[in-house]
Amino acid sequence: MTVERVKAFESLRQALTTAPLLLMPDFKLPFKLYIDASVDGLGPALHQVQIINDKPVEGPICFISRQIKPAEATYGASRMECLCLVWALEKRNYFLEGCVFEVITDCTAVK
Repeated sequence: MTVERVKAFESLRQALTTAPLLLMPDFKLPFKLYIDASVDGLGPALHQVQIINDKPVEGPICFISRQIKPAEATYGASRMECLCLVWALEKRNYFLEGCVFEVITDCTAVK
């Protein structure tokens, strides 16, 4: 292996073995709600951009996930993404109610 590949491997290993630090929410700042769904499950993540050491840093506030129920397994991609959004809003309403937030998804129909 080349030196470049070894460095890339070490960098990847470090990233995979280091847990991300969760930020404390600042309710004066807007949130970002990332949603993603697949036939295996739902996986929303709540993030926020905060100023840390005089630099804007986007970090996670919380992660949640769940498996798809048998009745939901027949949903199409758009409906599955909408399901993920609704479920995230129900589960994390105490963070988002009354706050400004942006929903970020890879599903064009939901955008």
